[in-house]
Amino acid sequence: MARPPLLLIAAGGTGGHMFPAQALAEAMLARGWRVKLSTDARGARYAGGFPDAVKVEQVKAATFARGGLADKIMVPLRLVAGVFSAALSMLFDRPRVVVGFGGYPSIPALSAAWMLRVPRMIHEQNGVLGRVNQIFARRVDKLACGIWPMQMPDGIEGEFTGNPVRAAVLERAGAGYIPPGDYPMDLLVIGGSQGARILSDVVPQAVSLLPEAIKRNLGVAHQAREEDIERVVAAYEAGGVAAEIAPFFGDIPRRLSECQLVISRAGASSVADISIIGRPSVLVPYAAAAANHQAANAKMLSSVDAAVVFPEAQLSAAALAESIEAILTNPKAAQAMAQAALSAGRADATERLAEMVEALARKDKP
Repeated sequence: MARPPLLLIAAGGTGGHMFPAQALAEAMLARGWRVKLSTDARGARYAGGFPDAVKVEQVKAATFARGGLADKIMVPLRLVAGVFSAALSMLFDRPRVVVGFGGYPSIPALSAAWMLRVPRMIHEQNGVLGRVNQIFARRVDKLACGIWPMQMPDGIEGEFTGNPVRAAVLERAGAGYIPPGDYPMDLLVIGGSQGARILSDVVPQAVSLLPEAIKRNLGVAHQAREEDIERVVAAYEAGGVAAEIAPFFGDIPRRLSECQLVISRAGASSVADISIIGRPSVLVPYAAAAANHQAANAKMLSSVDAAVVFPEAQLSAAALAESIEAILTNPKAAQAMAQAALSAGRADATERLAEMVEALARKDKP
């Protein structure tokens, strides 16, 4: 009896790379495939959420971004060692397809797949190709895009799959939107896993500038860093607005589905959540993000008029208050923004990725 086909997933050790990798692993196991994860020691620590059926192979990888001069000198040697280790593993158990999700730990597996002519693809979570995905964009058979439109080098074509999201988000995909009106309304403020200082500085001030007719109906849930909570609480109290402040909300999907407006950074996962549930948003891209990729992410929603985008340098309490008021006093416009956000999302991102993998495997069959 023939062994099930093998998918090799290569991913770096951050949540941004590992979550979509995990989602694809789960989907391919359900389709009867075997799955291996190729990562480095750091990435292996993030692999605890993967199903037990996924074999984790650690390879040598390195980055020029960390360590001293001696570490940087050793980077090429470590990468070469990782590539040969990955190639040896593939010779013993050849994968039908190799999929890279970015990060330096994906270099060995993708390089070995290129050398051995194994069908391969990459998935980019952000609106700009990461450094490693830039290297391999011309050396893979398919490029899957989590954000659309995506900035890509000339001659490179990508396929918009979307970014896989958590099950809790999918459960609320397309949840009915209650437009703003003269009744209780919710404003959700999120800035990454531990809040964002600029949102803690500006949003409470902006909310305090809103007309009383809005403030009396408004409830705010604001995710703020621990060190900012005291002053954020004081700012909302001074503005006469009911607010719940915490460093982390474990029920973001519920809060997102129940809010009239969300103010957020523009990380790939946040943009995906907003688009799949379908909510109006004000986005403040993180200015220090590599290659300004959060600004590119935000275009997925702003290009369809689903979001108002403020570069950090242009964010002020007065300007933000004006945008919040414009949305919360215009139910039809808010509803249109919610629908536009929903139209930009891809709730079936994981299945799209799985179908791309199987299409590559079929194409490679003798």
